[in-house]
Amino acid sequence: MQVIVIGAGLGGLCLAQGLRRRGVGVAVYESDDSLTSRQQGYRIHIDEHGDRALAESLPERLHRLFRATAGLPRTSTPVFDHRLGRLAVLEPSDGGVHLAVDRLTLRRILLSGLSDVVRFGKRFTHYRVGAGDGVTAYFADGTTATGDVLVAADGVNSPVRRQYLPHARVVDTGLRQLYGKVPLTARTRELFLDDMFAVFTPIICPDGGFVGVAPVEFPESVTQAAARLAPEAVLDATQDYMTCAFGARRELLPPDDELRTMTGAELRALTLTAIEGWHPRVRAIIEHWDPSTVFALVLRTSVPIEPWPTTNVTLLGDAIHAMSPAGGIGANTALRDASTLATALAEAADGRPLVPALAEYEAAMTAYGFAAVRTSAANGHRLLGQDPLPAA
Repeated sequence: MQVIVIGAGLGGLCLAQGLRRRGVGVAVYESDDSLTSRQQGYRIHIDEHGDRALAESLPERLHRLFRATAGLPRTSTPVFDHRLGRLAVLEPSDGGVHLAVDRLTLRRILLSGLSDVVRFGKRFTHYRVGAGDGVTAYFADGTTATGDVLVAADGVNSPVRRQYLPHARVVDTGLRQLYGKVPLTARTRELFLDDMFAVFTPIICPDGGFVGVAPVEFPESVTQAAARLAPEAVLDATQDYMTCAFGARRELLPPDDELRTMTGAELRALTLTAIEGWHPRVRAIIEHWDPSTVFALVLRTSVPIEPWPTTNVTLLGDAIHAMSPAGGIGANTALRDASTLATALAEAADGRPLVPALAEYEAAMTAYGFAAVRTSAANGHRLLGQDPLPAA
C-alpha cells in the first residue's frame, strides 16, 4: 500500500510517522517551501489524547524527546476581567496530561527521520481517481503522485476538501486574533501573576476584546535534549516565552486586508489603543510583545456535516473539523485522527478491505471531531463573543 498525504502540518507528519512505524508506504506533499515559510502560532496545549497519539506514532526516542521539550503548566485556569478582577478558576475535569509545547519544536520532532518522504514546495491542485483502485494527485509544477489512498491533511483551506466534499462549510467565527510572544526573562516574568503560568489564562473585557496568555517553559535546553535523546532531530535553540494573544470582534478592528499588511509594531500599537483603560499590568504585557512575532489571524470553524460515502480519499485535522481555539483541543484532535487513521491503514495493508477500514476511521473521527467543533464553538460564544455555530 502507498499512502499520499497532502499537508505537512502536525496531523500530516504524525500520520506519516505512524505509517512508517507500521511499515506502510507514505509520501507527504507540502505547499510551503519550508517548515518556517509562514507563521502558524506558537504554544499548543497537548492533552492525554495528543500525547497518546504521539506515543503510538513516533519512535520511542522521539516521543521521549517530545516529553523532554514539553513544559508542565499549572492545570487550573484562572479567568480575569480586564481590570484583573478574578472571575473564576476552572479546574480540569480529569487528572490527565496537560503539556505546554512549542509548535515549531514539535513539528521539527515530527519531521525527524522523514526527509526521504516529505517534499516541500509542492502545491496540490486536484486529484483523479483511476479506473482501478488508485488515486493520482496533481501539483502546480506539473508533477503527479499516484497511490492507493489520498489523505487531506492540508488545513482549513484544504483544496482536497473543496473537491471531495464541496458542501462542507468553513465559516468565519466573527473573531480576529493577534498572536505574539513575550520572551520570559527575569524582568518580564514579573509582569505575570503566578497563576497565569497555567495551561491558558483568559482576560476578558465585557465591552469587547480579550487577552490570552500561556507559557512555554522548556524543562531543559532543547538542543541538549535532542543531543541526548535523538541526535538526528534538528531543533532550534529556543528560549522560554509567554504566548500572548489579543482578540476581538471583527467590527472592532480594521478590515482583514489591512490587518494582514500591518507590521508587528503597528499591530501592537493597535492593541494598546484597543485596551486603553485596562489594568496597567495587562498593558505592560502587550507593550513587551516582540513585534517580530506578532501577526493577525482570522478565526474560522468548520460546520459539522452528515456522513459521506467512504472512498479511498479521506481527511484529518483542520481539513475536516477546523475549530475555534476556545476549546484548546484542535491540535490534539488532529493528532488523534492521525494515530487512528494510521491504525486503520495498517490493517488494510495487512489484508483488511480498505473501504471498511476507512469507514470505521471516519465514523470515529467525525464523532469526536465534530463534538470538539461544537464544544469549542460553545466556549467561544460564551466567553469570547464568537458567532454561534450555524446549523448543520
